[in-house]
Amino acid sequence: AAGAAAPATPAVPVPTPDEEAEAARAATFGRVDEDGTVHVVEAAGERVVGQFPGASAPEALALYVRRFLDLQAKVALFEARLSATDLSVKEIDQTLTRLTEELAEPAAVGDLDGLRTRLEGLRERARERRAQAEAERAAAREAAIAARTQIVEQAEKIAATDPSRIQWRPAGEQLRSLLDQWKDAQRSGPRIDRPTEESLWKRFSHARTTFDRERRHFFAELESRNADAKAAKEQLVAEAEALSTSTEWGATSAAYRDLMTRWKAAGRASRQVDDALWARFRTAQDAFFAARDAANQAVDEEFRANLEVKEALLVEAEALLPVRDLAAAKAALRSLQDRWDAAGKVPRADLQRVEGRMRAVENAIRDADSAQWRRTNPETRARAEGAAAQLEQAIAGLEADLEKARAAGDQRKIADAQAALDARRAWLEQVQRAADDARG
Repeated sequence: AAGAAAPATPAVPVPTPDEEAEAARAATFGRVDEDGTVHVVEAAGERVVGQFPGASAPEALALYVRRFLDLQAKVALFEARLSATDLSVKEIDQTLTRLTEELAEPAAVGDLDGLRTRLEGLRERARERRAQAEAERAAAREAAIAARTQIVEQAEKIAATDPSRIQWRPAGEQLRSLLDQWKDAQRSGPRIDRPTEESLWKRFSHARTTFDRERRHFFAELESRNADAKAAKEQLVAEAEALSTSTEWGATSAAYRDLMTRWKAAGRASRQVDDALWARFRTAQDAFFAARDAANQAVDEEFRANLEVKEALLVEAEALLPVRDLAAAKAALRSLQDRWDAAGKVPRADLQRVEGRMRAVENAIRDADSAQWRRTNPETRARAEGAAAQLEQAIAGLEADLEKARAAGDQRKIADAQAALDARRAWLEQVQRAADDARG
């Protein structure tokens, strides 16, 4: 403080030539009275900065010059950090305030006005840095809001998925991952304004609540459906087991087909329950069909002798083809059919084959009979003979027209008459063949 006695001279490090020049220049802004009072010269006039009695003027000035150089070093350091480091806005403001206070009326000797001007220049640069920092912080906030919004939108998309199509376990894990991302952004990401953060968190929380509610509802319904399916399938298993010893092969086979249809319509129980019930159902069904197959095999063995008889009859029947004597073939077929019926049943696996061969013989003889009837039908013969008479009359007329055309030398009429005459003659030939067939 001004007027206070200066402390003992501290140890001073050996200055460099540049530092000596700076100190010498600073000393030009001060003077020392005979009583050791030290003054600094400023634009506003002289100001007492301290007193150093018992010391020479250079010694007294040196102490206060060092204080000035310290202040100058602080301003230089702030200038360097302002240009080269990422100072926060808060730190910039605090440093400016502190340096302004220290340069107000310091107990120092040097170009204080110049140092204050230098600090004012840094104040403008600090405003630019502050504006830049504000812009960067705003951009970081916008990026943070966009990132949080993306987290929320992903959560809402999961929550809006159709419950019948969603995969609950992966979706739940994804929601937990999104929550971790939210917490990490809160903990280490740029801060965003509270209203925006609260609005986004409300949406995120609502999506999670919706997902949890739909999941509980889905699994409650699934449990109910599983219970209903279990009850229905237990009933079907009981029916299947009751039928497993039936010997009514046809009716019971149809009943098992109906049970299978009802099984498919009953839905699924839980996997473990469904597999166990299906194993019981299949066991009952397999027991019945194994018994039916064994019975059919026994019957087939019994009918194998009948098959040999019918195969011999087939050889005899197929020898009737092609039909040459229809009356003899029909008589032989009637005898074969009587013996066929008397032979009895054949094994199921051979039934379609032997019946098909016999039907082929029957159809061939029936077709031959139908063809002969058509040929000998009196109505068919009468129609053919009538048509022939009409055509013969028309041909006679056309022949007369052709002679007239030739006599007149009319080539067009000759050609027309000749074409019509050729067509009628062709028709007549066909009708005459049909009449001949009808006569037998």
